[in-house]
Amino acid sequence: MPFARRSALVVASAMLAAVVVCAAPADASTPSSSPDGGGVVRVQAAEPADIAEAATARVAAMSTREKAASVVMGHIPTTDAASLHDYMARTGIGGFILMGANIPATEQELRGETAALTIDPALPPLIAVDQEGGDVSRLPWDGFPASVALKAETPSAVESAFAGRAALVQRAGIGVNFGIVADVTDDRSMFIYRRALGTTPESGAANVTAAVHGEAGQTLSTLKHFPGHGAAPGDSHGSIPSTSMPQQEWAATDALPFAAGIDAGARILMFGHLAYTAVDAAPASLSPTWHEIARRDLGFTGVAITDDLGMLEASGVPSYRDPVGNAVAALAAGNDMVLSVMFTTADTAPRIVDGIVAAVDAGTLSADRLDDAAGRVVQLRLELAAEGRGLVPCADCAPAE
Repeated sequence: MPFARRSALVVASAMLAAVVVCAAPADASTPSSSPDGGGVVRVQAAEPADIAEAATARVAAMSTREKAASVVMGHIPTTDAASLHDYMARTGIGGFILMGANIPATEQELRGETAALTIDPALPPLIAVDQEGGDVSRLPWDGFPASVALKAETPSAVESAFAGRAALVQRAGIGVNFGIVADVTDDRSMFIYRRALGTTPESGAANVTAAVHGEAGQTLSTLKHFPGHGAAPGDSHGSIPSTSMPQQEWAATDALPFAAGIDAGARILMFGHLAYTAVDAAPASLSPTWHEIARRDLGFTGVAITDDLGMLEASGVPSYRDPVGNAVAALAAGNDMVLSVMFTTADTAPRIVDGIVAAVDAGTLSADRLDDAAGRVVQLRLELAAEGRGLVPCADCAPAE
């Protein structure tokens, strides 16, 4: 049975008014200097009401290098706000993932870091975190129930837990949560079992829907790890798990939580480094076929992002030794953003950007594909600015009169 296509996102006809104002110039185009986490400001961006149109215009004005940078989500392991600010300013990349090495002792300090990562509040980066709760939890102050317990609870309990978790993510100035595990398995020996929200396709679909609803309005929800780890034994952090499951069987089983999460409004879909060999011998993250399935059959219209590309290197497969080659291949396959964490240094993102530019110049990555990817990412960043998600911390903030 074909999945219902998601309707196009309807954006507001006007930018949201600021809920909190900062003691800054009236245009509020930049946050106050040296943010210390004393408050948060929703930036009144001077963008057209039609965010999709604004994104198209911004991308059209970008150089190839700026477009290439916009589709990279990078990482450096530090809690030093100045170093984080310099990294984002120097690379111009479109996103940053906060890992354990980025999390300071207090939420207030973390707000200072996310402010430092935000060079332009009118076009904030996609700052992301893996805040599933439980086994994968970057924010130590998150005491909400995690999947290992929630899979035995009601969808209402799942929604409440993810609403609370999303509030913590938003309060820290983080716009994206890589927190909803839509994989399905009832096998306790599987590495993904404790993290999965469902033990059956039906329970997974119900709980994923609830999690997306819980996060709504507070953080951009991400579904992972498409098309599903549950059918493919093994840990993709050091191998390429595979399954011979046919596409028709997948569509009736492991696909259901992803389809439900997309229909519920998840804006980001993370593609896993796992292979359904009956569909494509390549990992889904590098498979044009799986990207077509996500968009055509599941009606996904949001941002497709890879799982950490470093995991491909860690698999030991000779053809995946080059992180730059992996990034270019991932974009060509249909990803809109490439994520780099494992083996990453401060020079990794610039190298990837250089590689993307070179691939476009050589014709091995089409300019149209890069435009398409950059357009989706920029639109999501503009939505963060307009909706007040991914709030920008600033000093000396006070409630609006």
